[in-house]
Amino acid sequence: MNSETSITGPVDLGDFVETYLPDDELLAATRARAEELGCLPVSCATGAALGFLAATLQARAVVEIGTGTGVSGLHLLRGMAADGVLTTIDLEPEFHRSARRVFLDAGFPPGRMRLIMGRALDVLPRLTSGGYDMVFADAARVEYPGYFDLGVQLLRPGGVIVFHNVLVGGRLGDPARRDPELLALREVARAVREDERLRPAIIPVGSGLLAAAVGS
Repeated sequence: MNSETSITGPVDLGDFVETYLPDDELLAATRARAEELGCLPVSCATGAALGFLAATLQARAVVEIGTGTGVSGLHLLRGMAADGVLTTIDLEPEFHRSARRVFLDAGFPPGRMRLIMGRALDVLPRLTSGGYDMVFADAARVEYPGYFDLGVQLLRPGGVIVFHNVLVGGRLGDPARRDPELLALREVARAVREDERLRPAIIPVGSGLLAAAVGS
């Protein structure tokens, strides 16, 4: 046997994925602030996937629905093009204050961020149609179908829309569960799958990402 080979036993795949790219100091502090404010941030692996998508797209314009304390926004900004602008929407002023502070502490100038306070379903129609490379939704799940209808219209050809928290602990496929959030998630999952403009996939990291690219 090779002296460098060791048998450590089975490794939990989910744990490995989540710890492969752990939070740095700033992200860890931002995550702790989210817990203080009762806000559930994206997991480490989910954040890494968002940054990867933004980098792959060389995204210069991204819409985030649900700012939180800035965990997902920081991942997105780090993946975006050097001149990219993140437009992030949230109802909570304290979340915006926290996220702005995090983005500035990370070295991003004010011109790289646009924080809009308001209900996403009211804000999205005011944004430029066809002007964005990526839309990330992580807010009220009962509103996901509305985010889908409005979000796809914002994307350029080749752009990507992403919904967070779609697997909900495996309950999405349980026909016995019919609460409003699950019904909304099933509706948006069906709409994404059946829309001929889109190339969809479910990415099983964290609590699940539903992603779809607009055909070019």
